[in-house]
Amino acid sequence: MPTPTRARAHRRTAVLAVASAATAAAVLLAAGCSDGGKDGGAPDQPTDLAAQELEWSACRAPSAEEGSGTAPSPLPGGARWECAFMEAPLDYEDVEGDTIELALIRARATDPARRIGSLIFNFGGPGGSGITALPSFAKELEELRTRYDLVSFDPRGVGRSEGVECQDDRELDAFLSLDASPDDAREEEAYQKGLKDFAAACEENSGHLLPHVGTVDAARDLDLIRAVLGDDKLHYFGISYGTELGGVYAHQFPERVGRAVFDAVVDPTGTAEQGALAQTRGFQLAFRNFAADCVKRGEACKLPGGSVEEIEKFVGDLLARLDKKPVAGMGDRKLGQTQAVNGIVQALYSKQYWPYLEQGIDEADGGQGALLLALSDSMNGRDQNGNYNNLQAANTAIGCVDDKARFSLEDAKAKLPEFREASPLFGPFLGWGLSGCSHWPVPGTRDHPDVSAKGAAPILVIGNTGDPATPYAGAKRMAEALGKGVGIEVTYRGEGHGAYTSGDACVRRTVNDYLLDGKVPRSGTVCP
Repeated sequence: MPTPTRARAHRRTAVLAVASAATAAAVLLAAGCSDGGKDGGAPDQPTDLAAQELEWSACRAPSAEEGSGTAPSPLPGGARWECAFMEAPLDYEDVEGDTIELALIRARATDPARRIGSLIFNFGGPGGSGITALPSFAKELEELRTRYDLVSFDPRGVGRSEGVECQDDRELDAFLSLDASPDDAREEEAYQKGLKDFAAACEENSGHLLPHVGTVDAARDLDLIRAVLGDDKLHYFGISYGTELGGVYAHQFPERVGRAVFDAVVDPTGTAEQGALAQTRGFQLAFRNFAADCVKRGEACKLPGGSVEEIEKFVGDLLARLDKKPVAGMGDRKLGQTQAVNGIVQALYSKQYWPYLEQGIDEADGGQGALLLALSDSMNGRDQNGNYNNLQAANTAIGCVDDKARFSLEDAKAKLPEFREASPLFGPFLGWGLSGCSHWPVPGTRDHPDVSAKGAAPILVIGNTGDPATPYAGAKRMAEALGKGVGIEVTYRGEGHGAYTSGDACVRRTVNDYLLDGKVPRSGTVCP
């Protein structure tokens, strides 16, 4: 994401919901790139913790740090969501030491006689809350709920699961208003100071937790959840960063993989730099697809230009103007270049958002930036009351303990020509974002995750040809890295981030046939 913190695909949920086209965009969290924490092998679970019994009760409304909102609505048919906390080791190298609480949510299967087990979801990020995300998909997942208890969780360091704490709302407002593509020495100094202050706040407020929030530790948590829920195998649905988490799990515990689906797939073979560059190209492709649709609609499109190139130039010129002179946003907050790019990126996650993207760009050109600013806020986890959830903190903490690379400001600056060539609109932001971990107090661990899973059950790996955040090529590489007979590649020819909730009947049928009936599709299946 082109935010001042980290150039990572921190994906929101695959379905995006605009609360108000005029003033706000409320987007549920779920995306990602990175690797893991410590090498796993095939570790045993801590015996005492694996035998714990969970106390399920009615779910409460999320706090501001968790994303605000109300308690989850009853499920179709009137059943209610249940929530619980599970204890896990803070450090899996010291299972007799301190523990942390992980928050879980579930909806029981509607056909207990045919129940397969639990289906555990991770909606991405890293940093996305499964507690808030899963209920939003109740209708889309109702068929799967016939034979599975639907389960999700806040990964360690996220939301209710000992959420990483860094800066307060006022400090985050200041941090996220920095120019994330600095043009001169003054802006570079401010950007660097912002990164340093953010990292220092994270160390001061959550230093004990930071070494233990990596993806390998989260995969160990997944296996502990499986054991506590009483399942012999992990049945799993991972979206975006959730595919990386699932791949790391499959590498550590291949013999415990049940029926699993990876949707909007992270490329596990690339470095942080390669992932950011691929994402830059992905957002450029998505923007050009959006522009082509605008051109196709002719005079019905609000944006000037009779070609993709003319629309791209128009938006580039708008961003350059906003860099020099921000326009009115909401209240006393203005829309500058960085917020505008964030808003555009957020809207490219789903084709359903294209009308709002068109409207937001048109309004910003006319001096009214409320819609793009609302989309940017949604990207950053800021609600309409100015409260931030812990997305920024968790996303950075998980990414920086996963990724070994540490780019200085000078390193990132040297990469800018390549990023600008990949995308004049998004390249500068994602290029500068490489330095997001430059001041992080905890060292990173890997160049990329190991997801090889010889002996695991088949895993459906679904790539979307128009995906901006996890480009299509990553699905093939994930399938190959999982191993022959394990990664079953499925292609969805569409736009946006994620396939299962796109509305495509072919994808839904393919996934449901596997998860519900065990029917493995032919690798290479194409939908629609």
